[in-house]
Amino acid sequence: MPVVVVESPAKAKTINKYLGSDFTVLASYGHVRDLPPKDGSVDTEHEFEMKWEVASDSKKHVKAIADALKEDGELILATDPDREGEAISWHLEETLRNRKIIKKDMPVSRVVFNAITKAAVTEAMKNPRQVDQPLVDAYLARRALDYLVGFNLSPVLWRKLPGAKSAGRVQSVCLRLIVEREMEIEAFKAREYWSVKALLATPRGQEYEARLTVLAGKKLEKYDLENSTAAEMAVQAITSRDLTVRSVEAKPASRNPSAPFMTSTLQQEASRKFGMGARQTMSTAQRLYEAGYITYMRTDGIDMAPEAVTDARETIKKRYGAEFVPSSPRIYKNKAKNAQEAHECIRPTDMSVAPEDIKVTEADQAKLYDLIWKRTIASQMEAARLERTTVDVASADGQVELRATGQVVLFEGFLKVYEEGRDDAVVDDDDKRLPQIAQGEAADKRRVSPEQHFTQPPPRYTEATLVKRMEELGIGRPSTYASIVTTIQDREYVRKEKNRLIPEDKGRLVTAFLTNYFRKYVGYEFTANLEEELDNVSAGDANYKEVLSRFWRDFSAAIAETADLRIGEVLDKINEVLEPHLFPPTPDGGDPRLCPNCGQGRLSMRTARSGGAFIGCSNYPECRYTRAFGPPGTEGDEVGPDGKLLGEDGGDTITLRKGRFGPYVQRGEATEEEPKPPRASLPKGWAPADIDLEKALMLLSLPRQVGPHPDDGEMIEAGIGRYGPFVKHGKLYANIKEVDDVFTIGMNRAVEELAKKAASRGGRGATAKPLHELGEHPQDGGAVNVMEGRYGPYVKWEKVNATLPKGTEPGDVTMEMAVELIAEKAAKKGKKAPAKKAAAKKAAPKKKAAPKKKAS
Repeated sequence: MPVVVVESPAKAKTINKYLGSDFTVLASYGHVRDLPPKDGSVDTEHEFEMKWEVASDSKKHVKAIADALKEDGELILATDPDREGEAISWHLEETLRNRKIIKKDMPVSRVVFNAITKAAVTEAMKNPRQVDQPLVDAYLARRALDYLVGFNLSPVLWRKLPGAKSAGRVQSVCLRLIVEREMEIEAFKAREYWSVKALLATPRGQEYEARLTVLAGKKLEKYDLENSTAAEMAVQAITSRDLTVRSVEAKPASRNPSAPFMTSTLQQEASRKFGMGARQTMSTAQRLYEAGYITYMRTDGIDMAPEAVTDARETIKKRYGAEFVPSSPRIYKNKAKNAQEAHECIRPTDMSVAPEDIKVTEADQAKLYDLIWKRTIASQMEAARLERTTVDVASADGQVELRATGQVVLFEGFLKVYEEGRDDAVVDDDDKRLPQIAQGEAADKRRVSPEQHFTQPPPRYTEATLVKRMEELGIGRPSTYASIVTTIQDREYVRKEKNRLIPEDKGRLVTAFLTNYFRKYVGYEFTANLEEELDNVSAGDANYKEVLSRFWRDFSAAIAETADLRIGEVLDKINEVLEPHLFPPTPDGGDPRLCPNCGQGRLSMRTARSGGAFIGCSNYPECRYTRAFGPPGTEGDEVGPDGKLLGEDGGDTITLRKGRFGPYVQRGEATEEEPKPPRASLPKGWAPADIDLEKALMLLSLPRQVGPHPDDGEMIEAGIGRYGPFVKHGKLYANIKEVDDVFTIGMNRAVEELAKKAASRGGRGATAKPLHELGEHPQDGGAVNVMEGRYGPYVKWEKVNATLPKGTEPGDVTMEMAVELIAEKAAKKGKKAPAKKAAAKKAAPKKKAAPKKKAS
């Protein structure tokens, strides 16, 4: 019985259903081997020999496959139909051959299918092949490159740039895109301009809006109305003249549907429509693929199988009518240079299965399938037919002219099902519908109004627009987009706010360092060319070891050049590179780097132990001036390495500081006598900008004593911990909702909150009252009591809890019975029984039994 291996248990379950009991289907659970993260895993001295290691998590899965092969004499590798899938198959075959599990006469084959349907799987089984070695070679080259860059460049960053975490072959280029976009935004200077609109009416009283396009007989350019004065003059020019409709032109237009999804466009559209990140989109799509609902989700291809096109056209005719089906099928041609990545588009495996028909429990899966189904169906529908109308209204002397535009949809076509989203909101006047307007008729002026505008900086990237830009530049591939975008966020080089990607200080510094000392390797063209070389390897047109050799020769030399660099030199160079950004010219023409505090020192960029960056004075420690990393005026909530002075209390300075785990307040400075001065983290919801001396002292005063508990006199405290604000009594902690309550909560409420917590935990942690007090343990001392528990009453002695036998009432328990129950419980736990006599009785038979066996 052949053993079929796939990546995931979900995929195994679906395929097993199709293949039946004649096959054993097992999962490898992803990659089974990888390069260990240590020096020498890629041997650059011996033709880039790679030393692989089976991951500890994978050992049991490899063993399960090996055990199955001992009974079954055939291995079928059915991993995903891309480079990663080919690599997993190769790794598994190599591992099993090295362990002598695969014998010389054992048949080993590779099958691929683009969809997990019965037809696709059955057809794949009829067409086995061997592992595609050029595709594996491309994987080996890519993995070796990533290792060589990461393992050699990251330590350079750690040594030369405190706080930097890692560098990667593609992640660093991606980070550069985000940092450069942010610098464009910061350098952007808004330009003011004005426009003029008029609300006009036909002789029948129907209103429409028109914008000024000609002034003083000349075509009006975007920036011609520079200020309010020019705009008001334009308004006067319109209001002082009678207007007449000079021309009405109606033109037919059409809109064609977008191509079906490939990986990048699916990630972009899921981000636009649902705010889903690249990783979330791909994991959701993976589950839909493994359940058999969609085709393979990592692809550069947009073509569709002929049978799928026919299926789509039939579905359109059935659901929407024959008029929505074009006379001939729409053909979409792949743009991907690399045929290995250009699988079929991402589409439903069965077009007749509408979004409302699929059986999934997760909302994300339902949303994504709905999106894929609509996009696929729309891609084979008739074009939308529109009529676009342009109306020009002018004065008799030709000095002013206004234009009104509008459109009407004559036939919905594909728009009935789907319309592609937009990355940024666009105001489109063409979407308005105009009333009936005739040439030569008068245009009555109802209102003429000027409108102020300012040019906008380029928008920050979203995950969707970043993937789009990477695709345009040829950086990364469908299988890597999501991991690259995720990695730079996990490394804290970039943060996501309102779906936009913003570089952190660390990200800016890493980019400045790499663009200065390793410029070639974070170059867009170099990275794209290297991707192209890897594509040539996968196509069998290039030798992967030659690609590695060329890369390593230059890269190792670049690494060697940085060996003698001092941190001071690096910071000086970064200061020089970032000077236009950090120290722009001042309005009065003065020195932008002169310290505003002492008037003598020079400002420069410095790094903090926490990994962030700041601007500080060269006269430190005499001058402790700091400001946030960035241009003047962008300080926001940033805090320098020596903190922001909030004031003094009892002779101690109180400062607001920034640490590895976020902002905190501190009393005094670290000294030899007190290396760790009192500190308190800012609670969730407290912004650094809002912290003053009063709030800092409140935080430093915690934990606050509320008062002695009325039951036992033990002190109740209020404080802020890892899980938020709380009140505490002994070992019992009770969370309270608001941080502010920590400073105001009184005894009554504190006792009430503690009682609620004790009740919710079945009394655990509270000073619970015994149901029956039996007294001191007769042999070992210590109180023996009968207590109420979650699972019924029990006997408690020190750390031993023994449940009462069923039907025993707490009031009927005697000390003798309790000691016996405690001894039995202790013996079961393997502890020394507390009741010495009871223990002796149980131990005696064992001692007698041993000699009897020896005697016989």
